[in-house]
Amino acid sequence: MINAKMNSSTVPDRIAGTLIGLAAGDCIGGPLQFALRLAESLLEHAGYDRGDVFRRYLAWYRDGAFDTGPVADQVLSLAHSGIAIDSAVLHVNRELAGKTAGCNPAHRVAPIAMALAIPDERMAETARQEASLTHHHPLAGDAAAAVAVLCRALIRGDPWETALGRAADGRMPAIRTALHPADYETLVPSGFAPETLQAAVHFVHRASGFGDALAASLRFAGRANYAPVLVGSIGGARWGAQGVATPDLVHCADLPRVHDIAHAMQTAA
Repeated sequence: MINAKMNSSTVPDRIAGTLIGLAAGDCIGGPLQFALRLAESLLEHAGYDRGDVFRRYLAWYRDGAFDTGPVADQVLSLAHSGIAIDSAVLHVNRELAGKTAGCNPAHRVAPIAMALAIPDERMAETARQEASLTHHHPLAGDAAAAVAVLCRALIRGDPWETALGRAADGRMPAIRTALHPADYETLVPSGFAPETLQAAVHFVHRASGFGDALAASLRFAGRANYAPVLVGSIGGARWGAQGVATPDLVHCADLPRVHDIAHAMQTAA
């Protein structure tokens, strides 16, 4: 286990760790599948291409996507039937009475933080644009923006408290609150984006290394793909790929692809 005060990782190692950590935290696999497709689009286009990213998500849906989350599943189902992206997103938001503030966009946003071709000052807006592919509620986009900025700051080598401050700057009140480490007793094991983020920040904040943070989040949430996924990407950005132990990745069927994409994003940085 790596002590937080003795982190010897490098920027390339933290780039890779952001995706490899996500793979470790994703016990079921859906968030990782979104993230891999987002990463491949970022690499191919040397930046964010909204239409291309959605086409990749839709192709995966048509091939039998799993663990997409209920909001994204409904949006992708409507898009599969021929409805335009933005119309599908608005329709699902109406059908769910505005309850589209889930954590799925925050789960899949890690590659945006890894893609150093996207300027730091564009992190938040790019993350919100990506979130809008499936989730209409502004909290979903703002949580994704916070995770992107937090991971990018950690990749750059900012101390943990500094990175939290950067992530909180300009965020909505609920997201700013989530970025302040909370007591364990206040945490909620849900998929509501602010609550998921608050739990993840708690576990990364209190841990001495990646394995410690992930294990604590799994004891809290079980195998539910909520806080552990964010602990994976945020913890990977903080401690780097060197902090992710091999046993934490045994469930990942796509590990060679994860390593290939992580290496490609290191090279592109």
